[in-house]
Amino acid sequence: MQRSLPLAVLLTLLVATGSAWAAEVHLATTLRSFEEVPAVSSNAGGTFTATLSEDRTTIEYELSYTLSGHVTQAHIHIGQKSVNGGIMIFLCSNLGNGPAGTQACPDSPATIHGTIHASDVVSSAGATAQGVAPGEFFEAQRAILRGVAYANVHSDLFPGGEIRGQIQVVP
Repeated sequence: MQRSLPLAVLLTLLVATGSAWAAEVHLATTLRSFEEVPAVSSNAGGTFTATLSEDRTTIEYELSYTLSGHVTQAHIHIGQKSVNGGIMIFLCSNLGNGPAGTQACPDSPATIHGTIHASDVVSSAGATAQGVAPGEFFEAQRAILRGVAYANVHSDLFPGGEIRGQIQVVP
């Protein structure tokens, strides 16, 4: 009888894990100037919310921001808190440096929406050196789900980034 208890627990865990894998995953962060590396002093702020689809092929997102300067670009980077990392995904750009189809960043305050696919994982040289090559959507989402990805928005006043937030899974 004692041997069936661990098997029942294992089966319950497998069913629960399978159910969790099949569900949408909600992601969010608050973007603040003091989260930038190095930190910057600005009254800017923003939010990033997203949903990873049940089939794990897309991420629907919304990015809202109010900046001190004019917006130049916004990305998702691979990197743990307090560490700069390579660009994995462009959210918007006014510099002409994003992949074809990258939307322009509206001036602040603004909200943009989009859908991220495997083809949107462009990965800078830095991200590729960190193990996320272009088109590797699974690697990008793995970094996001593990809490080692951040969203940030750059401005002309703070070219290295004016606001940043570590993306987290939310209930």
